Amino acid sequence: MERIIEEIREDLNRRIPVAAERLADRTSAEDPAYAAYAALLGRAALRDRIQHVLRQAVEDLVRASRGLPPDLSDARAQGALRAGQGLPLDSLLRMYRLCGRLLWQTLTEAVAAHDRAALPRLLPGAPALWDVIDRMADAAAESYRRAEAVPGERERELRAALLDTLLDGTGSAAEAARAAERLGLPERGRFAVAVLGAGPDSGAGSGSDSRSGAPAGPPTAGPPPTGAPRVLWRIRGDGETGLVELGHHPLESVRELLAPLGASAGVSPVVTAPAELARARLLAVLALRTASAEKGPRTVLLDEQLPAALVAAEPELADRLRRVVLGPVLALAPEDRRVLLTTLGTWLTCQGSTTYAAQRLYCHRNTVSNRLRRLEQLTGRTLSDPAHVVELALAHTAVTQHRKAERAPATAPATAPATSPGPVPPPSTSRPSRTPAGTARRLPPPPA
Repeated sequence: MERIIEEIREDLNRRIPVAAERLADRTSAEDPAYAAYAALLGRAALRDRIQHVLRQAVEDLVRASRGLPPDLSDARAQGALRAGQGLPLDSLLRMYRLCGRLLWQTLTEAVAAHDRAALPRLLPGAPALWDVIDRMADAAAESYRRAEAVPGERERELRAALLDTLLDGTGSAAEAARAAERLGLPERGRFAVAVLGAGPDSGAGSGSDSRSGAPAGPPTAGPPPTGAPRVLWRIRGDGETGLVELGHHPLESVRELLAPLGASAGVSPVVTAPAELARARLLAVLALRTASAEKGPRTVLLDEQLPAALVAAEPELADRLRRVVLGPVLALAPEDRRVLLTTLGTWLTCQGSTTYAAQRLYCHRNTVSNRLRRLEQLTGRTLSDPAHVVELALAHTAVTQHRKAERAPATAPATAPATSPGPVPPPSTSRPSRTPAGTARRLPPPPA
């Protein structure tokens, strides 16, 4: 191939500018992106760029015939440049394909003009030419995508920092208002916070707007489903949190929004200002801690589980409560302890009906009554006294939450509020570690 090119070099040098002129005309007419490029930078700039690509491809053909790799530095530079100018990648790649086709036609015409009998010698060079063009296009596309990803990554990092300002409560009310404005949230509105527990599709690093994830890369972002609240998601080392802009939607609509995720979730009450979102997040954490693992993944609204949330808010008092009220039951053999606690929990769920409790436990109602009498004897409390029932119900909740905490993996997200004199502690001033993904979007689990 090198020998053929050297034989027609002089004629080829004359033909390339003419070919570049034709291709510049065609591209400007057929591709709106390049038409805008030519209008902005001048048609001569487009023609010169095409001519440069054609000459570079010829030189790379010579290098390939010598066993050397093509020089892709110019293609990489052009890819990054065109990304910055906003030229579509499809237009850039189409230009390389057209250059390859035009160069082959020009080579054929030059060889035919020089020595038509030499045309068969040119044919083996076709694969080499297209390999050069493909490698130039690939290098340009890779550089284009890298350049294009830089502002996207910076945008994700900015969004993550703004969400942290709102969800951690580390800034002033004015800073929270500015963060909300940059996220497109109103100064006053209806907001809630959802905190997700571990689910079948969970994983730190999975990733944004309306549910990103990002594996170790950026999340899939998109508009929320029609008629659904907007959600801004944030994944960090301490868990996955969603800021819900409810608008006119009821708080219960969050259940339907989170249902496809296959994970338990805690949802805060409605707040009306961005500065209240940090406290709402802590309340959502409490709501999540009331979710019973035995009932499977579900969304818990805090206001529906206030007694259980009260227990979850004070771990030390909850531990004391379960030991003082149910201590003798907890000291029993494992099977006896399980039977009595299950019976008490079922009786409470059935609103104090031994008949319904017996149906759920698949035993005779007298068996339930005997178990409950034994529990009364062990605890010194009677189920006919409403005050004692409250104590037993809260203590049973404390036991359930304690078991759930014991089963949780050692690496569970540290989203639970620390113990404090009040029901919910103030926001911590220390920022938890973040995953590289920044904001993220959790995708629904694939169908079985």
